Amino acid sequence: MDQDLKENIMGALEQVVDPELGIDIVNLGLVYDIDMDEAGKTTITMTLTSMGCPLAGVIVDQVKAALADIPEVKEVDVNIVWTPVWSRDMMSRYAKIALGIQ
Repeated sequence: MDQDLKENIMGALEQVVDPELGIDIVNLGLVYDIDMDEAGKTTITMTLTSMGCPLAGVIVDQVKAALADIPEVKEVDVNIVWTPVWSRDMMSRYAKIALGIQ
């Protein structure tokens, strides 16, 4: 996958907002990796802010919907992982400012 396509996918994922925090999953630092095979199967490896997140299914559905308009993406698999453990340090400066975190 070339860098332009990866940036396009990350841009689409910025449209997926964590319903509890109101910040997108990219700026929250929840997206760990993007991989695409030759057939267009795209695997998004990501985490959630907490293990018991009741909205995990909603976020997964939003990820799939966000990538639906990218022609190269034929299928989406969302791989939720817990390692490394998410922390506030993974958030972008924008997310920290929006949430009032220093």
